[in-house]
Amino acid sequence: MAAVGFGEKVYTAAKIVALVEALADEGISPEQALHGTGLSSEDMYAVGAKVSINQILNCCRNALALSHDTQLPFKVGSRFHISTYGMYGYAMLSSSDFRRTMDFAVRYHALAMPLTTISFEETSHWGIWTIDPISHPKSDARLYRFQIEMQIATHLCLQRDLMGAAFAPNQISFAYPCPLGFRSPAEFSDCLVRFDQPANQIVFDAKWLDDAARLGNRTTHPIALELCEDLLLALWRQTGTAGKVRKILLEDLAQRPSLSVTAKRLRTTARTLRRKLDQEGTSYRQLLDELRQHIAMKYLRETEMTREDIAYALGYSDAANFRHAFRRWTAMSPTAFRHRAAQNDDETAKNILSSRG
Repeated sequence: MAAVGFGEKVYTAAKIVALVEALADEGISPEQALHGTGLSSEDMYAVGAKVSINQILNCCRNALALSHDTQLPFKVGSRFHISTYGMYGYAMLSSSDFRRTMDFAVRYHALAMPLTTISFEETSHWGIWTIDPISHPKSDARLYRFQIEMQIATHLCLQRDLMGAAFAPNQISFAYPCPLGFRSPAEFSDCLVRFDQPANQIVFDAKWLDDAARLGNRTTHPIALELCEDLLLALWRQTGTAGKVRKILLEDLAQRPSLSVTAKRLRTTARTLRRKLDQEGTSYRQLLDELRQHIAMKYLRETEMTREDIAYALGYSDAANFRHAFRRWTAMSPTAFRHRAAQNDDETAKNILSSRG
């Protein structure tokens, strides 16, 4: 997914709250913790309050300057439970298949106030999370470390919420030298910790992915998934230059304007528009592809439109081109996707009726 602009205020204040409260344990005031963010302690807890990545990172830099606790990023990360993440967290919690949960976490990571990028890979023996900080112009080695350690602790906390308190990784790898005086946190007990590795990773036994999800619910998960789709699309439409382009494209995907026409509508040049989109980690073509994918899935789930009609609405020359694109996005045909969505709806309806019975 294309990156949200660093200054866009679209995220809840949960990460800032966790940082401020962790610093308060050291006797550091909220005013000190929030210095330079433009936020007050009242702002953090206000209903509907939204913050930007810049504000969250500013608070992280304050924590680095103020705290004497080398374990701070791990302690902050351990405060992030499934309930912190709203519908994104609920969708993970209600999933009954851990492999799909991992895929979902990556796909919808933009809903989680992300300070890092994440990817997941399963080999014959291992489940592997790879984590990297977002590329921010004011980042440095200390902030890089803070982001990684906080995210790794967050990941472990969430995996235990999902898989049970007994979940434990086999190895934690850091792509930087061992810091002076480093102490392995309690969360890493019985886990190999390695530094100067090619990537920042959490490695665990893939057998954990075979376990039954204790809180999985086939009735509510599809509903939560649809809500996350809507939240993600809404996030895309309101953020940065990419959001402005998406808004124009969504007016009529079938007769969408070219890049140069889009640039004119935004009162800029095609070259400048390309540069700004590149700075946000995306492109005109990528935005179009992402929107087509999400709108196609919405049409297939919520309407009876034929594949030919959907192909036309999305600007494809014929149904075959649409079918090839949909397979590339989802590894299944439009027909198979619609059939699975209908099965989920039927299962939900049956469960609701049986609960009323």
